[in-house]
Amino acid sequence: MSARCRQGSTVAGDVRYDGDTTYGLPRFRWPGGSGPVGTSGRAFWLREPGAGEIRGVPLPDPGPDEVLVRTSWSGVSRGTETLVFAGGVPASQHDAMRAPFQEGDFPGPVKYGYLNVGVVEHGPPALRGRTVFCLYPHQTAYVVPARAVTVVPDAVPPARAVLAGTVETAVNALWDAAPLVGDRIAVVGAGMVGCCVARLLATIPGTRVTLVDVQSRAEVASALGVGFAGPEEAPDGQDLVVHASATGAGLQRSLDLLGPEGTVLELSWYGEQEVRLRLGGAFHSRRLGIRASQVGTVSPRDGRRRTTEERLRLALDLLVDPAFDALLTGVSRFDELPEVMAALADGSLPALCHTISYGGG
Repeated sequence: MSARCRQGSTVAGDVRYDGDTTYGLPRFRWPGGSGPVGTSGRAFWLREPGAGEIRGVPLPDPGPDEVLVRTSWSGVSRGTETLVFAGGVPASQHDAMRAPFQEGDFPGPVKYGYLNVGVVEHGPPALRGRTVFCLYPHQTAYVVPARAVTVVPDAVPPARAVLAGTVETAVNALWDAAPLVGDRIAVVGAGMVGCCVARLLATIPGTRVTLVDVQSRAEVASALGVGFAGPEEAPDGQDLVVHASATGAGLQRSLDLLGPEGTVLELSWYGEQEVRLRLGGAFHSRRLGIRASQVGTVSPRDGRRRTTEERLRLALDLLVDPAFDALLTGVSRFDELPEVMAALADGSLPALCHTISYGGG
């Protein structure tokens, strides 16, 4: 959803716009921290690195162009949110890492998250009672501008719809990569993004897709309709490699798997991490390439024809595919989030996308 407000301008009543985010949505703040109290909610906050808590939050009365959403499900974007939970966001990346409706600042206290599905309780008639997706943190209820929510298709289960933001990233990656019918493709890194990319690639006729990871994801790969291999067993001679492991070793292996004139599409975010590559030998002789992809802007291939709103709607339409359920690897109650985030961060709770149930709010 592209932002057309200038910084500091007033939109949606007394809500003030605080600048663009990487998703193209504006960031909003309520003067004084909240508006008139119409109802209240509860939110997950990171009090300090490694320590989360549930806080009560007052909610403003929604204005004519706003919606009150009661959350049904949210999803934990494991890689990004555990980095935030551990206080690992570099100071130089604080602005770049801000979520659309984040409150507070890194390293904490901060309210962070962006995979939220709920039901509109108050708002324009066309949205009232509809299930919607929003790039909002983990909170039982919230008020946002109506344009900040996207209706979830009736055929998409609400729990699966939390993957919309990740599938949107995968859609943008495919627009950047432009794979061809019959291509041999490896996806290195079997996290949420890598798995979503692999599933979309598998739907292109004739493609041979291999998901590559140091952890065994063979069962997940099978459910997604693709092959699986460890880094050393992965087939070489690939036409395209999509890299999403966020490790230097994974990027190097991605280059090694390419055939002549092949390209690595880089989806990983490294922050301030230094990455070393061996660019001698075959890199020049085989004319290999590395290209970055980032969801913050619509791929230039489609930027003149597609908006961020259309891209998100497409992602939600694609989630009618039940294969994506393979990414939903666990569920916990909202009240358990402080313990769940700690377990995800220290690795004692393995997961791709861990979902949070709100049990009616």
